[in-house]
Amino acid sequence: MTAEGYKALDEELKRLKTVERPAVIAAIAEARSHGDLSENAEYHAAKERQGWIEGQIAEIEDKMARAQVIDVSKLSGTQVKFGATVSLVDEDTEEEARYQIVGEHEADVKSGRVSVTSPIARAIIGKETGDVVEVNTPGGVKAYEILKVEWV
Repeated sequence: MTAEGYKALDEELKRLKTVERPAVIAAIAEARSHGDLSENAEYHAAKERQGWIEGQIAEIEDKMARAQVIDVSKLSGTQVKFGATVSLVDEDTEEEARYQIVGEHEADVKSGRVSVTSPIARAIIGKETGDVVEVNTPGGVKAYEILKVEWV
């Protein structure tokens, strides 16, 4: 994952531990004070929320423990690989697009970040400026020409 992605995970983990976890503990305590727990919907909802939060914390801690953080600013070259920002043009529509290849959990197509496991990333990895690649999309096969490979 990129250093940026690792930082975002770390911030989410801190938020869950310092904001969400204490809030749900307070909600459980409040619900307990209302009496009979077997018919207390607030209590059951808070316990369910607590389970979800603890699951998220465990999942993020696991991702961070197994993460291999790559500093994209130290990478270079003409070949597309993880961390590269690639400018493409659709051969049919002449529409241009710019994507950075990032780890799975960092992907956000709207902000131009695609997962290293996405069809478009798999098609362009290992290619260079000027190469034309074919990508299987839900709408059929599309051809893209790589215009530029950057390391931002």
